[in-house]
Amino acid sequence: MTIPAPTYRAPARWIHWLMALLVLPMIPVGFIMIQDGLGRPLQNALFIFHKNVGVLLMLLIVIRIIYRWRNAPPPEPAHLPGWQVKIARLTHGLLYALLFLMPVAGYVRVRAGGFPIESLDALGVPALVPRSDALADFAKAVHFYGAWVIVALIALHIGAALQHGLIKRDGVFSRMWPRAGRVD
Repeated sequence: MTIPAPTYRAPARWIHWLMALLVLPMIPVGFIMIQDGLGRPLQNALFIFHKNVGVLLMLLIVIRIIYRWRNAPPPEPAHLPGWQVKIARLTHGLLYALLFLMPVAGYVRVRAGGFPIESLDALGVPALVPRSDALADFAKAVHFYGAWVIVALIALHIGAALQHGLIKRDGVFSRMWPRAGRVD
């Protein structure tokens, strides 16, 4: 059954899907690039991709947070049980936090470890953290374990979206889906 529900505004939808297109490849790239036995050229290319897309994601999450702060999301559909609304809010809050934390931890790990971030270096942006192996190791652990948490949250988010879009067909999925190709 399709129940009309207020949709997110176009900027929110575009930022969401752009971030999804960038975050989803970052996960396997991040896990693959740290594996032993990769050829050095491939490993270097994966590190460069991961660091520089991370910079872009940091910019996008800041834009997304500012947009969300200034533009409230549409109200939750009235037919959703309270427990689903609470879980959705908690999941979204944790996703926002991790989408902010992951690039920060990655930045600190790279800069404190004395490594370049090519896009920032090309722009002449100085390192904002001191060189420190202890700080780099801490940030590396935060980034690594955060990756596992964000994988679980993204799986939960996608699973809920698919349940609403393909099984329940209750209008929840279409709130964020681009208008041109509505599914629900």
